[in-house]
Amino acid sequence: MSSTTISWGIAPIGWRNDDIPEIGAGNTLQHLLSDIVVAGFAGTEVGGFFPDAKTLNKELALRNLRIAGQWFSSFIIRDGIEASKQAFREHCAYLHEVNADVAVVSEQTYSIQGTTKNVFTEKPQFTAQEWELLCDGLNQLGVIAAEFDLKLVYHHHLGTGVETLAEVDRLMTGTNPAHVHLLYDTGHIFVAEGEYMPLLEKHIHRIAHIHFKDVRKDVMETCKQEGLSFLQSFLKGMFTVPGDGCIDFTKVYEQLLAHDYQGWIVIEAEQDPALANPLEYALMARKYIDENLLHVGERLV
Repeated sequence: MSSTTISWGIAPIGWRNDDIPEIGAGNTLQHLLSDIVVAGFAGTEVGGFFPDAKTLNKELALRNLRIAGQWFSSFIIRDGIEASKQAFREHCAYLHEVNADVAVVSEQTYSIQGTTKNVFTEKPQFTAQEWELLCDGLNQLGVIAAEFDLKLVYHHHLGTGVETLAEVDRLMTGTNPAHVHLLYDTGHIFVAEGEYMPLLEKHIHRIAHIHFKDVRKDVMETCKQEGLSFLQSFLKGMFTVPGDGCIDFTKVYEQLLAHDYQGWIVIEAEQDPALANPLEYALMARKYIDENLLHVGERLV
């Protein structure tokens, strides 16, 4: 397989963060997109501050960039399937208009990721009935995504009811592979499990979208000891771009190539742009990819 079947993107979260809108608020859409071009990436995901589809499409076309997808907070358990379907349909209509490939879904019922709770010890749990409702709802959302030529990719996430490998297992078992795919996030699963390869190896055939997020292990251990929240942890610098933390992305990339992965790999690292210059870290990630990953495909041929 050639690495040309993989599109490399970088998320807007390094410039502006939807969870804490005040950080990076001075970074405009034009600034963000132009930095992405300078760093040599093919596209990005939609951020909460992005404009209407027509305006966005114009800015993308000026820079020959593409949209991979966008986050959707589902509340299937809290609000019911029908309410979620209506909101998701509108979400997919926008993504279709900007020519995206995936709709990133994360169930936010009981989520603590935006709270001050200890993200390492206070994550929510779903009951058997709630799991059944969630899986049924995701199957229905997946059908809607397909109507808009999108794939629903589920994002396992710290501080939510689908965080650990066992929980991802349960979600994959309970959902239809034709309608529900998996977003594989290296950083989230490493913090949750202390490992990142088992999830990849077990569910490689369900993975349709990827976030490459690195982890500063020493910072993670400090955050655990201090019992910090998700937001406090990323502001402290727990996450970073590939090549700046402890994850060996060559192992991950080898697995992806060996299984003929085709789709986006999006660089994502929640950081405070005032402390971690977005363009500097985007270039750091690009350098790591060029020097450590792109030759892997040649070696495997």
